[in-house]
Amino acid sequence: MQSIEIKCHEYMDELCRQNPDPSHDILHVNRVVQLAKKLAASESADLNVVIPAAYLHDCVYISKTDARRAEASKISADRCIELLASWNYPEKYYRAIHHAVQAHSFSAGVEAQSLEARVVQDADRLDAIGAIGIARCLAFSGVAKRAIYHSQDPFCETREPDDRTNTVDHFFIKLLKLTEKLNTPSARIEGEKRLQTMKIFLESLKAEIT
Repeated sequence: MQSIEIKCHEYMDELCRQNPDPSHDILHVNRVVQLAKKLAASESADLNVVIPAAYLHDCVYISKTDARRAEASKISADRCIELLASWNYPEKYYRAIHHAVQAHSFSAGVEAQSLEARVVQDADRLDAIGAIGIARCLAFSGVAKRAIYHSQDPFCETREPDDRTNTVDHFFIKLLKLTEKLNTPSARIEGEKRLQTMKIFLESLKAEIT
């Protein structure tokens, strides 16, 4: 496992260097891996599936502004198996790893059917919320050149949210809803803490700008 972790990390580090995006950098990869290991230990999931899937869940970089976003996890899942085969990783884990990578994505809408897929999905979603989720959301808004909030209705009180143009809208479309979509008991406990952090942020932001 140590050998495959080194190969995965080296590959992802180089990929992230080639595609600079602070919301999807090697630090994000490392956090997802650590969260996945922690959840796997709590839920008794197979690390032979969880660790490669967590490392390689975005092994083909496709920006969230790309029209192929909904297919990104399938593209990464296919590439993940190609990489593992080239590194002589045991073939018996390929199907489970492919499913875990494909199911991790919120945009893909693929149901996580195995415990390992649920763990990887939860790890990636936990990294999208809380303090780090706020930081990543704002970082990507800079990359995508989006306004932080709508000038007339920052908190979507009288309009439908549109995170293609306003960053704060992304909280109402996705981030505030992720905790209820977490699969495992241990992830839900952590998710509730991170949800409260985001609510405090939005309350503080509202006090400052209105």
